[in-house]
Amino acid sequence: MKKIKVIVDRPIGYKDEFGNIYPINYGYIEGIMAGDGEEQDAYILGENKPLDCFEGFLIAYVRRRDDNEDKWVVSNFTFSVSEIKEQINFIEQYFDSYIELCESSE
Repeated sequence: MKKIKVIVDRPIGYKDEFGNIYPINYGYIEGIMAGDGEEQDAYILGENKPLDCFEGFLIAYVRRRDDNEDKWVVSNFTFSVSEIKEQINFIEQYFDSYIELCESSE
């Protein structure tokens, strides 16, 4: 599996303009463009301290039915759909989305 580097712009503890505090690291993948014309957004699972950047494996996609801003989920560990959903629920509860696990290519 190829490693993916995520630049973290909203680390654990980040407070957004709506007052939400991020319980996981969240950022973007340089050089990979998403459907919204911005660099691809990504959640980082399994790292419990604020990060500036992270290299890990793509483990899942968060597919949004209502727009083209799918998110990627990156980690060095394996998570079930329910575990991923629990960790990303702070944002994804506002969207019509579903989680698609990646097939391991090891």
